[in-house]
Amino acid sequence: MAQGFTPIIEFYGANATLLNQRIMQWKHTDATGMESDRLELTLNIEGLDGLPSMSGKIGLRVGYKESGLVEKGQFVITQRTPVLFPMRLMIVATAAPFSLEDPSGYRQRRSASYGPTTLGALFRQLVVKHGFSPRVAASLEGIAIAHIDQSNESDMAFITRLARRYSAVTKPFNELYVLAEAGQVKSISLQQLPQVTLSVTQDNRPGDQSFITATLNEKTRSKYMGSRVTWWDSAAGKQHVVQIGVAPFKTLRQRCQNEAEARAVAEGELRRVGREGLELNIDCPGNPLLAAEGLLSLDESWPSYMQGRWSITKVVNVGDPATGYRSTITAGGLSI
Repeated sequence: MAQGFTPIIEFYGANATLLNQRIMQWKHTDATGMESDRLELTLNIEGLDGLPSMSGKIGLRVGYKESGLVEKGQFVITQRTPVLFPMRLMIVATAAPFSLEDPSGYRQRRSASYGPTTLGALFRQLVVKHGFSPRVAASLEGIAIAHIDQSNESDMAFITRLARRYSAVTKPFNELYVLAEAGQVKSISLQQLPQVTLSVTQDNRPGDQSFITATLNEKTRSKYMGSRVTWWDSAAGKQHVVQIGVAPFKTLRQRCQNEAEARAVAEGELRRVGREGLELNIDCPGNPLLAAEGLLSLDESWPSYMQGRWSITKVVNVGDPATGYRSTITAGGLSI
């Protein structure tokens, strides 16, 4: 559904007046996992005395005059590149937890042991000390963890590894840090996101504002239809096996501490392999509702082999005078 015809971008926070007056081009990358959300700006600095400060946070809102603005988060400047001719300034900014200063030691390597605990409790323990307000999906909250080690890795890396173990994703957003299942129809604050539906117009051709192009990369599909995980029964002194799905099974090397943990790991792995093998790349008119880990629906106007629901892994939004406001989407197939 069209969002509007007049794209607008608004900055708030540090240097907001300067940015809003002198912006020429912008690029916003919304990604999943450990990859930082990124903001790249090009400013006209003709006649400007001095350069904007690198301190403070830049807030971003994007949308259309007809439908309003959508919040895209806050960023910290990590790089400034002034150019003499033409007089331009390129700015690169990243989401706050990925900034260079790292005052809380978010990226500092450390070793620790945890357990017995739950996935939700451990996630909260890890993110609160860095000043975040945690948000955990209900389906992941109570997963039991008997024991797990953090081995010479940063909290950032450990949090991501912990999430991947259960086929979940983590995402910092302003003051929030979210733990959710991959492909959930949730926004960063765990509020319901509208599923974005894209349609191809009948006269779809380059030059038209509504033009859409797409490529579908189909790799070898997963040969597994089930997953198998072992756990050690210390009371009985023997090993047990948990199987989810049907043969052929993918056997995971890790050994869990109890049956509940093994079942959670096996279910997460089965969800993950069900999404393997398909990658969809779309270039379309800018849509501020598109977000990494959101859901994308392609309706009957698309070829049959592209129709259906997809899980968004990355969105790159670009705005400049030549191309206008465009979004590039990377998405994977859903197992649900």
